[in-house]
Parts: sequence; C-alpha cells; structure tokens
Amino acid sequence: MLRVGLTGGLGSGKSTVAAMLRELGAQVIEADVLGREVMEPGHEVYDKIVARFGPDVVGPDSHLNRARLADLAFRHGRLQELNAIVHPPVIEAQRRWMEEVFAHDPAAVAVLESALIFEVARDALARGETKGPLADWRRRIDRVIVITAPDDAKIARYAARVAPDSANRDAIAADARVRLSHQISDAEKAAQADYVLDNSGDIAALCAQVLALWPRLKAESNKTGQKLSLE
Repeated sequence: MLRVGLTGGLGSGKSTVAAMLRELGAQVIEADVLGREVMEPGHEVYDKIVARFGPDVVGPDSHLNRARLADLAFRHGRLQELNAIVHPPVIEAQRRWMEEVFAHDPAAVAVLESALIFEVARDALARGETKGPLADWRRRIDRVIVITAPDDAKIARYAARVAPDSANRDAIAADARVRLSHQISDAEKAAQADYVLDNSGDIAALCAQVLALWPRLKAESNKTGQKLSLE
C-alpha cells in the first residue's frame, strides 16, 4: 500500500495528473470533493460555518454561498477561521477513504489530490496544534508529488477553467493571485516533495513524466504492503 499526496498551486494541473494516474490504475480522491460534502446542509461543518460567519453566507437554496464565503476568507482575512472548521473533518474523511481502499486492495496506490497538503500543516501549527495528523502530514501520507508551473500559466489555466467564456478575465486573474498568495510557493513545496512534475510545457510532456513515475509508485506500494499508521 502507498498513500500518495498529489499537490500543487491553483491551476498547476493537479486534476489532469490525477486523471492520468487513475487511468494507470491508482485509486484517486479529490480533497475538494470531500470538502464540498462536509459543507452540505445537515452536516456539523455547515452548522459551524453558519454560526461563525453568519446567515449572509447561506444562499436562497439553504446551501452555502461559496462565493460570499470565499470573499470573507480570502479578502477579509478570515481564511484561518474557515480552515479551522473545515480541515479536521476533511482529513478524517481522507483517513476513512484510505482505510477502505487498502481493505479491498492492500497493494493499492491511493492518491489524494489536494492543493493544501502543506498548507494544512502550516495552518495547524499556526493555531498551536503541534501534534496530530493535521500538523504532521507525514503521519497520513507516504509520498508527495508536487506539480510546478509558472504563476502566469496557473492563472491562465484557472481562468480558462472557471470562466472559459468570460470577458471579465482581469477580475478572475486578480482573484487567482489572491488565492495563490495564501498558498505556499512551488519552491518551498518542491523542497519537501518526494517527486516533482514540471507542468510548464504541453500535455504530452506532462504525460511522459507521469508515465515514468507510475512504475516507481507501484514498486514502492509493493514494498510497503504492511499495515501503516493512518492516524
């Protein structure tokens, strides 16, 4: 078994690489999907967010107004408040998912796609949480893959994905830069990574790197078939 964290800044190409790894045989989960699930009405996280941020973050359909919540978090200095509510249950959901994967296939390569692997630890330490899986990502992840790309390329990809037909690209680019400013730089992430994929080129170049990496991940999984801590 091998627990792999796949990370990189906004627009770096995480979803693209995750799809390639899934096609090769990896089990893949997106942290964003888990985050959206725990923020749905009826969940404790939803109730805590509304209690902390107020009824203005609730839309007419009773779901969270994610744009309003993002504005409060990124532009009004309340990102740590939001992360303190959301991160713990998302990390717990990741743990449960990995346990289920390895129960069915002890030799699986389980890939967690998340933009915030290093940021979760940074933020937990900033809150004074020095112990546990949030503060120490190595307790829950065996290998980390970091995808790097120039910021201008990230922003262009983000804009193309979020609003492909929008003419308001300046506002989208500004939003992307704000979000990137809250993320750890590629250089810092790469220094902590086990593997680094360069996505400054075309899709063929990225695919070649993934194809070269996959046999190494499979080999490491076969070598670490013993039960590992998922705390």
